[in-house]
Amino acid sequence: MQNAQSTILKVVENVEKVIVGKTEAIHLVIIGLICKGHVLIEDVPGTGKTVLAKSLARSVGCSFKRIQFTPDMLPSDVTGVSIFNQKTSEFEFRPGPIMAQIVLTDEINRATPKTQAALLEAMEEHQVTVDGVTHPVPEPFLVLATQNPIEYEGTFPLPEAQLDRFLLRINIGYPMLRDEINLVRQQKLSHPLESLDRVISVEELLNVQDAVRRVKVSSEIEYYIVNLVNATRSHGELYLGASPRGSLGLYRTAQARAAIEGRDYVIPDDVKALAGSVLSHRMILGSAARIREVNTRAVVEEILNSLPVPGGEVIG
Repeated sequence: MQNAQSTILKVVENVEKVIVGKTEAIHLVIIGLICKGHVLIEDVPGTGKTVLAKSLARSVGCSFKRIQFTPDMLPSDVTGVSIFNQKTSEFEFRPGPIMAQIVLTDEINRATPKTQAALLEAMEEHQVTVDGVTHPVPEPFLVLATQNPIEYEGTFPLPEAQLDRFLLRINIGYPMLRDEINLVRQQKLSHPLESLDRVISVEELLNVQDAVRRVKVSSEIEYYIVNLVNATRSHGELYLGASPRGSLGLYRTAQARAAIEGRDYVIPDDVKALAGSVLSHRMILGSAARIREVNTRAVVEEILNSLPVPGGEVIG
């Protein structure tokens, strides 16, 4: 597991040359990548969402595409189209921007539900179907979607089925004063992204993805994860709790966090650290809770504080 940790930390250190003072957010995005999941970044404009995606793609040597979602965008603008070639008398597939290893879907909530749905098959099945023909997306495959939480005019909120496809929802947030000063100084002459090099290969990344799945999870930790998710389904503030996909997501991300820490086993702190990012977007608040402006992350925190933490042997 030390090899996996050193590989992951190379990427973290490289991305931190561009994204200053946001180690936790970088860790969460990398966890999404090595767990073969997708990440929803919900934050205000200008906090570095696009730069983070580009930095990650350059660090691991993956192909990168950016899709700027707009209300008039069609599903074919995402997946690609079949065009008739008069010379060969055959239809040829012209791949859309979704056919890349790391895809940034910017302002995803500006697209219509029909276009948003075009992402579902690619995100879940790692393939797209155009005119009845299935085309696999390249591996590794990560969708980083962004949305602005304070702008509602002209937007189409993501339905629950779409939100549930995202392994993690994160916020980058504004930098600290000292970090913002360093950021300004860094870009005095040029943007640090221009000189960012690849630090690991795609093959090394795929090896890390395989290694993370071998991180041990004890039966006590498994029950802790399932009890946590099950508690969301009976909580008084929630209309709808997290799905079984939430249990699996928390299981996988806890394994990845353990690998980043250099352990080959999961501890309760791994679960507690990731519960908010994995579960909060999978829950729907009740009407009374919405009126009181209750936050789903606060509900997860309350459940964590009320559940007994497993002790004893942690290696299964």
